[in-house]
Amino acid sequence: MPKKKSGFPYEVHPTPAKGKDGRNIVYARPARGYKMSMKGVDEFCHKYYNTRDGEITYALEQFLKGAAELMARGYRIDTPIGSFVPKLGLRREITDADEVKNSDVVLEGVDYNPGKIWNKSIEKWLYDGFLRVHNPNVQALMQDQEHLEKALRECLKKGYATTRSFAYHASLTQYSARKQLEAWTQGENPKLTKSRMGQTDIYTEI
Repeated sequence: MPKKKSGFPYEVHPTPAKGKDGRNIVYARPARGYKMSMKGVDEFCHKYYNTRDGEITYALEQFLKGAAELMARGYRIDTPIGSFVPKLGLRREITDADEVKNSDVVLEGVDYNPGKIWNKSIEKWLYDGFLRVHNPNVQALMQDQEHLEKALRECLKKGYATTRSFAYHASLTQYSARKQLEAWTQGENPKLTKSRMGQTDIYTEI
């Protein structure tokens, strides 16, 4: 039987948890490198689904404007692709509900619940099943200090590193990338310092 060359590309990586045999339990995730921009999705739909050029981007932009205004008024947005719910928090720790003032409330983000519609829509296209692709040995890469240092230098060219950018340049999982970045912030002579930029942890050189 010829080797299968089509299907949903995936990689296999170890987790920190140990299995019954004492080795790390592994998990599957989509293969890196398969990323589509909004422009790419728009062009794909235009070519294969007869949408007008730019129609998907325009529709999404208008949806974002309208949905944002409605959520700012307290509405939950239910759509065919899932629900969007404003997430609120408090600026300070309060134990007495009567002490909460309007100025204490902050918007923390938006919770998205996709429901099961994505599963149903994607599964109908999985007639070729899944296809495992080669991925780097993360444990070996974590021991390669020269490789890690080179990846960090690439990240720091823009002034700081994030878990996502370091994982990309070092070919690591985000868990392993975060673990390494955190290690560089510790000890008597830390290499990095961690701070926040919006909702993202950033690491800058000391």
